[in-house]
Amino acid sequence: MLANWITLLRFPLLLLSVLILYFGSATLRLAGVALLFVGLMLDTVDGMVARKTGQTSLFGSVLDIAADRTYELVLWVCFADLRLIPAAIPLIIIARTTLTDAFRSIGVGQGTAPFSQHRTALGRFLVGSTEMRTGYAVTKTVTFCGLALAQAFSGLPAETAHARAVPPMMTVLHVVAWLAVAFCVFRGLPVIIHSLRHYWGTPAGPRMQEGSDKRS
Repeated sequence: MLANWITLLRFPLLLLSVLILYFGSATLRLAGVALLFVGLMLDTVDGMVARKTGQTSLFGSVLDIAADRTYELVLWVCFADLRLIPAAIPLIIIARTTLTDAFRSIGVGQGTAPFSQHRTALGRFLVGSTEMRTGYAVTKTVTFCGLALAQAFSGLPAETAHARAVPPMMTVLHVVAWLAVAFCVFRGLPVIIHSLRHYWGTPAGPRMQEGSDKRS
C-alpha cells in the first residue's frame, strides 16, 4: 500500500533531522528545518493517499499513529535535551502518550481502529475533529520547525539580525509549545475516560489471563 510506504518513509527522515539538529552546521541546520517540515507534512499526505485510493486499514491507522508518536516523543525529548524547552513538556507528553496508547490497544485488540473508539459527541470532537487535529498539528509543526530554526539562527554570528532574533522567537515558541501540550492533553482525556468507564473490571481474555498468571 502506497500510504503505508509514505508513512514508513517518515522514520529515516526523522533520523536524518535529528542528526542534523545535533551535528549539522548552522547552514545545514537551516536546510534541516525544511527536511523536518517535509517529514511532518507527510503525516497529512499518507492519510490523503489512503482515503483517495480506498486503502484505509486497521494496520495503516496504527502505523500512522506509531509514526506520529515517534516524531512527537523523539522531537520533544531532543529539544528538551538541547535546552530549547523545559523538561516538563516531554515528561507530560510521554505520560499522556503512554496512557492513551495503552488504553487504545484494548480496542485495537478487538479490531476497532483507534479513532473509531469514541461514541460520545464530545469525545469524537476532542479526539478526531478537524478543529482539534488541525490545532494540534499546527502548534506542533510551528513549535518543532520554529525551534529548529531558532537553533540554526543561534549558530550564526552574534551580530547578525538572525541571531538577535532568537530570544523573541523563543518567547513566542514557548507559548506555542505549551499550547501544543494543552491540545495533546485534552485530546487524550476522552481516551482515558472512555477506557476507565468501559473496561474497568472487565475480565481478562484467555491470552491476557495467561500472561497475568506468568507475571504473578
